[in-house]
Amino acid sequence: MSQLRIVGGQWRSRRLQVADVPGLRPTPDRVRETLFNWLGQELDGWSCLDLFAGSGALGFEAASRGAAHVLLVERDPAAYAVLQQNARLLGGEALVCQRGDAQRLVETTPRRFDLIFLDPPFRQQWLERLAPSLDRILAEDGFVYVEAETPVETLGGLRAVKAGKAGQVHYQLLQRGEA
Repeated sequence: MSQLRIVGGQWRSRRLQVADVPGLRPTPDRVRETLFNWLGQELDGWSCLDLFAGSGALGFEAASRGAAHVLLVERDPAAYAVLQQNARLLGGEALVCQRGDAQRLVETTPRRFDLIFLDPPFRQQWLERLAPSLDRILAEDGFVYVEAETPVETLGGLRAVKAGKAGQVHYQLLQRGEA
C-alpha cells in the first residue's frame, strides 16, 4: 500500500495509506498546494464534496484546512475501506465517508457545497454526465475543481478561472460565469 502526505493545515505532514486499486491516482502534493493557493489557505466553515474520493487526498486536505463538512464519496469497496480507516485515524469531525454512486448522489442530495472536487476515472464521460446537476448542488459563490485527461474550459454553466497541468493530468478551478 502506498501513502500520501497532507501538505497543509492542522494535519500538515501526516501520512495516510492509499488503497491499491487499479486506476487510483492521488492528486500530487504540488497540485494540491497550487489548488489551495488559488483558494486561499483556509477553508473555515466551507462545505466540501469529494465526489470520486479515491485516496481522499483532496477531501482530507480540505478538512485539514478548516472545512466544516467534507463528504467523501467512493464506490470501490477497497478504496472506501481505506478512506474510513484514514478518517478514523485523523479523527476529524468534519469528515463523512459514504460508499455510493457519484451520479446518484449528485442527482438526489439536498445539500449545497462551497467546493466540489471532481477527479473521476478518465475516459468514462463522467464530467459530461454530472454537468447538468452541478449547478443545483453548488453554492452561489462556490467552486468546482476538476482533474481530467484534457483541459476543461467550461462545464455546464461553469468556466475555468485557473488551470494547470502536471504530467498527463489537466487540472482546473471553475466558477459560475459566462464562457
